[in-house]
Amino acid sequence: MLKSRIQDDMKTAMKAGDKPRLGVIRLMLAAIKQREVDERITLDDTQTLAVLDKMVKQRRDSISHYASAGREDLAEVERFEIGVIQDYLPAALSADAIAALIDAAVSASGAAAVSDMGKVMNILRPQLQGRADMGAVSALVKQRLGAA
Repeated sequence: MLKSRIQDDMKTAMKAGDKPRLGVIRLMLAAIKQREVDERITLDDTQTLAVLDKMVKQRRDSISHYASAGREDLAEVERFEIGVIQDYLPAALSADAIAALIDAAVSASGAAAVSDMGKVMNILRPQLQGRADMGAVSALVKQRLGAA
């Protein structure tokens, strides 16, 4: 399981004295634990990936805010955190692979208009979680359904 891998890496970082990496891993475990406590469940790998994906998205937003405010030092910290978190996410998909999955999801759901976007996104979300920026995927689906 992904969660146990993160916990093992925390122990390794503690033994190695890698404080920056240890801090990020602790943030990840805290976010996972928070969701488990809030929802009174134990997260599976898909749900854990969703938490990590959300953390990456938050950090990307922070980077843009810090960069616009001229705080490159803080933006660099966020970039480091993204790098550590992405070690636990699956490899990103290419644009062609994403387009193929979108086409398959549109035909599988029978979507014909933008109003059917929710059906398509429900099919795509488990396949793309952590492997693509879901905001960008959403825009591509909207564009595809608008052209259909």
